[in-house]
Amino acid sequence: MAILKLYGDSSSTSTRRVGTVLYEAKVPFEFIQIDRKKGEHKTPEYLEKHPFGRIPYIDDDGFILYETRAICRYIAAKYPACKLIPTDPRKNALFEQAASIELCNFEPYAGAAMFESRGKPRKGLKTDQAALDASLAALDTQLDGYDAILAKHKYLAGDEVTLADLFHLPNAPILESHAKSDIMTRKPHVARWYKDLLSRPSWLAYEDGVKTTLEY
Repeated sequence: MAILKLYGDSSSTSTRRVGTVLYEAKVPFEFIQIDRKKGEHKTPEYLEKHPFGRIPYIDDDGFILYETRAICRYIAAKYPACKLIPTDPRKNALFEQAASIELCNFEPYAGAAMFESRGKPRKGLKTDQAALDASLAALDTQLDGYDAILAKHKYLAGDEVTLADLFHLPNAPILESHAKSDIMTRKPHVARWYKDLLSRPSWLAYEDGVKTTLEY
């Protein structure tokens, strides 16, 4: 069987999210760097694989899949030993609930803050501080709910880590490094959970960028 191939930008948040999950599942993979500055993600060859011209996508022995969360779910389902998606109906429902929380209550605000603090400067644009502050304020309110959940158990869906927790990793640290915010450590239970995620070997493995990994 051919080795899984991950096409992306080694420093991008979306690529690192997939790399982190591949590491958690101990899946060997070859990493292929896509140079966005040269427009490699907009070539006809690339668009044939990913019609929206974004990163990343995977090629798993001829099976092409894009959209980061879909890729991560596929990996977790194909390699169930990683236990990142619970199979028990009730535990699975709690996982789906937690995954929805990340997508609806974290990503919109964290993503907006990332765009203002990192995305715009990279494009030579000026950060709108008012917009950044508004995004962080909205996220801070959402994190009150997180703190209430995490006061009851270790992770968002219970006492075992799932994809729902890992989905936060690429974006949350940028709020500290680029938005210069302590938002992830203000609330005690959120802070404990966040520091736990940052200490995982799967996150630490690609601090310098995602790379081909054949052995764990």
